[in-house]
Amino acid sequence: MVRSCAVAVLLTATGAVAAELGEKIEALLAGSAAAQRAFWGIRIVRLAGGETLFEKNPDQVFVPASNTKLFTTALALERLGPDHHFDTRVAAEEAPDSSGTVRGDLRLVGGGDPTLSARDVPYRKGPITGDPLRAIEELAGQVVALGVRRIEGDILGDDTRYVWSLLPEGWAQDDLLWDYGAPVSALSLNDNVLVLTVRPGRQEGEPARLFLNPPIEFYAIDNGVLTAPRTEGPIETVRLPGKRQVRLRGAIGLRDSGRTMRLAVEDPALFAAAALYDALVKRGVTISGRPVAEHRFGQLDSGRKMPAETRKDVILASRQSPPLAEILRVINKASQNLYAELVLREVGCVRKGEGTVEKGLEELREFLKESGLDDQDYELSDGSGLSRLNLVSPSAVVKLLVRMRQSAHAPVWLDSLPVGGEDGTLSERFRGTSDGRRIRAKTGTLGHVSAMSGYARTKSGDELAFAVLVNNYASNASEIRGIVDRIGMLMVQ
Repeated sequence: MVRSCAVAVLLTATGAVAAELGEKIEALLAGSAAAQRAFWGIRIVRLAGGETLFEKNPDQVFVPASNTKLFTTALALERLGPDHHFDTRVAAEEAPDSSGTVRGDLRLVGGGDPTLSARDVPYRKGPITGDPLRAIEELAGQVVALGVRRIEGDILGDDTRYVWSLLPEGWAQDDLLWDYGAPVSALSLNDNVLVLTVRPGRQEGEPARLFLNPPIEFYAIDNGVLTAPRTEGPIETVRLPGKRQVRLRGAIGLRDSGRTMRLAVEDPALFAAAALYDALVKRGVTISGRPVAEHRFGQLDSGRKMPAETRKDVILASRQSPPLAEILRVINKASQNLYAELVLREVGCVRKGEGTVEKGLEELREFLKESGLDDQDYELSDGSGLSRLNLVSPSAVVKLLVRMRQSAHAPVWLDSLPVGGEDGTLSERFRGTSDGRRIRAKTGTLGHVSAMSGYARTKSGDELAFAVLVNNYASNASEIRGIVDRIGMLMVQ
């Protein structure tokens, strides 16, 4: 009898908390004209007992934006394990001869490693300040250390571990111009991004000065930006799909500090091959050929499931990535699209024998079914959330969050999420209050889409799993984000 009374008291207390939280959230939404015009999906549950504390349209589907990465990273962690690594190799058909000559192509073989970049791994908040070519320089150094002095062939960038697909389903054509929509390749260098900085000339009327980082002459740039007394509007940037030509138009003020654009690389495997070519030449290696790329456009293209791994080449240099656990922290904290797309393809490659979005999503559906999710509650088309074809319900997101807190990998999973007011995409949100640090959540943003899903710990010690998805708002995005953040603060009280 005593036990029954205790349970009854607990349930009553939980009901009171839920009622109070629900009233506050409803009042918050009702008090904002912007919120009233938006489409809201919310579900909040108490992890310990599974009680629902609040919900609004929990079973309707929403465009989740980068909340999609929760599904991708959960899948990768459970199917590949936190210690999974990616390998990049430099290989040749034969070992160099006694004179240091490689007879034939030198092959830079991509293994899906996203970390051949200037980013710090383990994740560190703040600007990216590392050397974008450090991984390539390391590989080139290993090749030269073996005594290679001449290559009688091309430098071939091989990304055939994954099937080449330039535009994932649901991505906009314009996405491919910028860093967030960089093409996905098993051979990726510097996040497949070239940083272009435009600075004024030394006097009015002169063309603007251009600077590239890394300094690889990959694009032919038509510079139509002139130095003017003052900057007049944005710099128009155009690159036609499939072309390695960039056109710049506009005016930049004589005293302008400069404009920086992060341009997506059209062909990442070719870009990486060009970087290795330059690094070897710099070390005194003579190369008779040029940088080229080798892609695979489907299973029938090669007749092999993983061509990059079936070749019996001589390995001249290699690099192993940090463990997957550290890569997942970059994906979720920095909301890095390319990394998410790569790990989805890696799951398809390892589990289904084919490095494609389709095979990765096939494995994802199996994983979500095992986790108790109804396939009517989600429809996913990519791994990053850039696709507007993605749809999920708040209930599906919360079920995934509950499942992952019960996983053997739960500490790694929780550590991958941004912390309120501290790091990642939440570093500038919930600042100025210690309560914000009790929120660990993945954010998501697209045009007319805002999302935040994760975990919140109340002052009484209860841990909540929550999903807040907002679609179809016409107001300022910062206003909607502010309301989402206030819902977060209500949860941790």
